[in-house]
Amino acid sequence: MFRIRKTQPVAIIDESRPRGWYRPSSGAVVRDVDPRDIERCLADAGGFLWVDINPTSAPQVAMLEKIFHLHPLVIEDTLSPNGRVKVEEYPGYLFVVVRAVRYVSETEDPHDIETYNLCCILGANYLITLHGTHAPGIETVWERVQRSPDLLERGSARMMHAVLDASVDAYFPIVEQLDDFIDNIEERVFAHFDQAALHDIFGVKRLVLQLRRHLAPQREVFSFLTNRPSALVPPEVQVYFRDIYDHIIRLNESIDTYRDLVASVMESYLTQVSNRLNIATKSLTVVATLSVPFVVVSGMWGMNFANIPLANWPHGFLVMFLGQLALGGALLWMLRRRGVL
Repeated sequence: MFRIRKTQPVAIIDESRPRGWYRPSSGAVVRDVDPRDIERCLADAGGFLWVDINPTSAPQVAMLEKIFHLHPLVIEDTLSPNGRVKVEEYPGYLFVVVRAVRYVSETEDPHDIETYNLCCILGANYLITLHGTHAPGIETVWERVQRSPDLLERGSARMMHAVLDASVDAYFPIVEQLDDFIDNIEERVFAHFDQAALHDIFGVKRLVLQLRRHLAPQREVFSFLTNRPSALVPPEVQVYFRDIYDHIIRLNESIDTYRDLVASVMESYLTQVSNRLNIATKSLTVVATLSVPFVVVSGMWGMNFANIPLANWPHGFLVMFLGQLALGGALLWMLRRRGVL
């Protein structure tokens, strides 16, 4: 069964120094810059700084106000695990919140997933990211930068695009798993009519609705990043965000299709139940029809009267038995002719 989990931000590394990357305008790339040097890095207009903040570390969260001078409402939203998806423009930076997803490998359920908020603060020469314990999109981009630090030369907007693109791409394996899971349910309903499939149908239906609830608002976010002019997202970078917007549209269309498929499977399951009930009712009707002559005739000849026809005839029982079968057969023939059975 699928289950949606909303993760609370849990410590990634419980220390005051956030992890990050700094590419100066001249010199070698530096990893995990000391907090005391961040202001100097921000003053380097030709450089680029990526800081990954742990939202459960008070010293790291304090940096958002004391070093980056973010608006109090932005800081409040970054600490809210259930904040809504949105994009807001502040003087000097953009604040973006998207809902990301990942598979949960720690449980026995192969379809267990959890969702989390991924917050990005985009400045002219810096990018700040905040998220929960597990963030596949962040880790994917982090590994890319480890293998090729030259990616930092693309700038802050392209780096945010890489993070958001990897986070959105994490939805595709889940959607593909939904396809396989619905195919399996259809086979169980139509080929074998597994009554336990109803429980799984409701489970996948709940998952589809949850995914749709998380994906639908993100269209507005990426539409903003794609179409609205911004000094922080130049037109040549908006083309890349348009690709993510196309992915969001594809995912929403797929989710809508699966919602219709789940509804169709549900209707088919209920139809199968109704058909099987009708078959059982017809079978009971046949049995009841055949038993009517036996009940009526046996009741009449079982009355306590002295003179009952055929009571003393040696072949009376056989005649009555065959007569009852004949009456039952005549009733069945009549019901079939009228289309009742």
